[in-house]
Amino acid sequence: MSLTGTVPNVLPMTGTETHKTQQPKHKRDLTRRKVVVAGGAAVAAVGVGGGVAATANAGQTTSTGSTGQGATAKAAAGSAAEECYKLTSETTEGPYYIDADKIRRDITEDKEGIPLTLRIKVIDSESCKPVRNAAVDIWHCDALGIYSGYEDVSTGGGGGTPPSGTPSDAPSDAPSGAPTGSPPEGGGGGGVHEEPTDDERYLRGTWRTDKQGFVTFKTIFPGWYQGRCVHIHTKVHVNGEWTDAGYEGGNTCHTGQFFFDEESVLASAEVEPYSTSTTERTTLEEDTIYDQSGTTGGLLKLKYRKGAIAKGVLGTITVGVDPEATNTGTG
Repeated sequence: MSLTGTVPNVLPMTGTETHKTQQPKHKRDLTRRKVVVAGGAAVAAVGVGGGVAATANAGQTTSTGSTGQGATAKAAAGSAAEECYKLTSETTEGPYYIDADKIRRDITEDKEGIPLTLRIKVIDSESCKPVRNAAVDIWHCDALGIYSGYEDVSTGGGGGTPPSGTPSDAPSDAPSGAPTGSPPEGGGGGGVHEEPTDDERYLRGTWRTDKQGFVTFKTIFPGWYQGRCVHIHTKVHVNGEWTDAGYEGGNTCHTGQFFFDEESVLASAEVEPYSTSTTERTTLEEDTIYDQSGTTGGLLKLKYRKGAIAKGVLGTITVGVDPEATNTGTG
């Protein structure tokens, strides 16, 4: 299993973002986590050079000369004004998480789709310092809405034939009354974990942040499935230890999702195999998980050549976390 990946050249086009902020509550409750590397391969700390720095700015507050309530923290001293990021929104883990067993940056395997380079910067939202040596997981569906490990139950579709595990009608015991409890944090459901149905692990991977807090993945532009807009899941694990066996201990300080603006999704829908999907698409505005807060809510800044999205896309974002918090997305 290769531990290195290449970053494709992508010509830039800057998209737009919405600007709102939301600061979720956190609780300190340390948990233990272990990632096992197949074959016992050593995990090397590899920095990604020559990449494009994350430039998304929704949810930022400058600290230079300011001590007002809008600032999240004081910035570290530097030659230029530095910016702090508010806590990135926590969301549900979703039903298709598999505790990472692929320590890799290139998670594409043999899946077809628009090349996507995803460059994430993890930062302590209070100190503004990069979070180094964190373990970052990402996972998402393929171009037709299918998740690896759950091919029989995913709700994506192509060619008009639903997966065999998809129910054809509503359950007979559906509740008739209004729910009495509070909705799950993150703005939607889907947080009940499902056990994997197969051994596939495409479009899943874990890598470590470098000393600047950056981690870069090579993947494909996700497709969509019933009831959700286009998105990528992520977790950030800190305070653990990297060993020859993988990543051990620590706590999951962030569980979130990354989202794609409507313009880019519409452009992707013109490209095969996305164009063959028969699944009705949920827009970003209609999605029940995205909180409409721009970068703070996980909205990616995307760059690609207009009219030629099939050549590749660069997605960047800065994720503000509380390293002492525990946010597993399963509550």
